[in-house]
Amino acid sequence: MGITPAVIQQKEFSTRFRGFDVREVDTFLDEVAQELTQLNEKTKIMDAERHRLDLENKGYRERENTMKHIMVRSQKVLDEMKKNASKSAESIIADAETQAEKILNRAHHRLAQLYSDITELKRQRMQIEVQIGAVVENHSKLLKMSKEENKAADEADPSLRFMKQG
Repeated sequence: MGITPAVIQQKEFSTRFRGFDVREVDTFLDEVAQELTQLNEKTKIMDAERHRLDLENKGYRERENTMKHIMVRSQKVLDEMKKNASKSAESIIADAETQAEKILNRAHHRLAQLYSDITELKRQRMQIEVQIGAVVENHSKLLKMSKEENKAADEADPSLRFMKQG
């Protein structure tokens, strides 16, 4: 059994000849009991405070663990987002390269078509120049022949001969 303030206050000592002063011992025991009561109250208060701090500490640890878990999950989500963004960027680049290649092929095809059209137009121009030259030459020959025929006809016509002489 431990010593409590009640035990101290109820403690009685036997008296002997030339023993202690009973009042002095009782006063001292009352002071010790009072001090022990105060110490017990402080101990209870400190135990309650320690219990409160333990609970608070436990709450902080739980929050810390929750935050660690959230940070790990956030990092995983961030890594996944980076991975998805990288895949998306690669896909966009691949699509852009494909589109650029298609545009380039169309441009080369169009260029080849333009060269072909230019060559055809040059050939047609030369053909038209030859045809026009032939037409001009034919007309020139016809004009020449017509002049010669008209000259011969004029020379054969006696009425025109008379006008020329006069």
